[in-house]
Amino acid sequence: MKDNIIFYFSDQQRYDTANAEIMPNLIDLAKDGTFFENCYTCQPVCGPARASLQTGVYPTECGCHINGIPLRDDAKSLADYFNENGYDTAYIGKLHLASGKNGGENIACEKTAIPENRLWGYKYFRGADVLEFTSHGYDGYVFDEKGNKIDFEGYRADRINDFAIEYIENHNDEKPFFMFISQLEPHHQNDHGRFEGPKEKVDKYKNHPIPEDLTHLKGNYKEQYPDYLAAIESLDDNLGRLIDTLKKKGIYDNTTIIYTSDHGCHFKTRNAEYKRSCHDASIHIPLVIKGNGFEKGKSENKMVSLIDLPPTLLHTGLISAPEYYQGEALQTKVDYGFAFIQISESQCGRAIRTKDYTYSVSCAKFLSSHSNIYFEDYLYDNENDKAQKNNLIKSKDYENIKNELKTLLLNQIEKIEGKRPKILPRIITKKK
Repeated sequence: MKDNIIFYFSDQQRYDTANAEIMPNLIDLAKDGTFFENCYTCQPVCGPARASLQTGVYPTECGCHINGIPLRDDAKSLADYFNENGYDTAYIGKLHLASGKNGGENIACEKTAIPENRLWGYKYFRGADVLEFTSHGYDGYVFDEKGNKIDFEGYRADRINDFAIEYIENHNDEKPFFMFISQLEPHHQNDHGRFEGPKEKVDKYKNHPIPEDLTHLKGNYKEQYPDYLAAIESLDDNLGRLIDTLKKKGIYDNTTIIYTSDHGCHFKTRNAEYKRSCHDASIHIPLVIKGNGFEKGKSENKMVSLIDLPPTLLHTGLISAPEYYQGEALQTKVDYGFAFIQISESQCGRAIRTKDYTYSVSCAKFLSSHSNIYFEDYLYDNENDKAQKNNLIKSKDYENIKNELKTLLLNQIEKIEGKRPKILPRIITKKK
């Protein structure tokens, strides 16, 4: 029988929070599977990252390069493939792919029930399109697949996890299931302007060390980091509860579990908000996979991307990935030594992250999907500057390395987007 598959998705979680102190259950899961040390998002913002996961292509290619653009009506999602191949499909939590203008039709369901045709093939649903609009850290509501409103009380991450556990407990196991669990935590609560960890856990992190990549810059990490870590610990508690449910039901061994996040968080240090930059704080994400094809207790150093997870999921379900998918199944992926990142809303940007360097370019067309001309922004020597304190984009000592990365980035843009733009040095004029 095919494996059940659970995709457990956090929101805005930094890579360095996936450790034994904050997430012991995740680290225990990694002992049964593989911990990927070098996984990077393909787009450091919520909606576009989710669009890539559902469609297997980069945000510019599926049309969802910024938030607020739903998938196209003709989009074929992961759920569609799993439905066609004998799986039951379920989606729990934040969708963020339904609201917005699609052709001539504008659908505003950020706070209301999602039309069935915008559940993108998932047959069972307990969630909301924009979960931070229908709830806070505590209390709120979601909808089911028929549009019925379901109120909940208590800490949001716990209740979202409860919906997932309820599905597992009630599933009849005649068919395997593919379940996508999309937690909102540790994402900040938009209308409150802050992170909201469980109250009983926050004090534990009042004096927790702040990561070095933040402390040399201004931001809101001093005030917000305790709640942020408390929210992540709550995710780990819930992951543990979910695993206990699988074991109690006797299906843990034949269930593949993938845990990752859409992007990281830089706490308003690199720009005016929390992500949407080329820095590791934004793009480096945790990834643990337990299941067939993944070695137990392995720490994997190869460079991988969020764009590799759609073909990985299909491969796990013994489903052939379509040729247009732009990633590769991690069970068989070659290590090309880099990840390609598109950046939007704060800029129209592109970046290459290799094992040793980060190189990024941008233009000021914030809401544009593409540009014919980009300007150089950043070059970091990550091996010697792990906190990315020193921008080397103007350094003569790194001119050859910069040119190599520039060519690599241009090649990737041309390969993925079909056009080869120009990349120019950024000229900054001093004000008199």
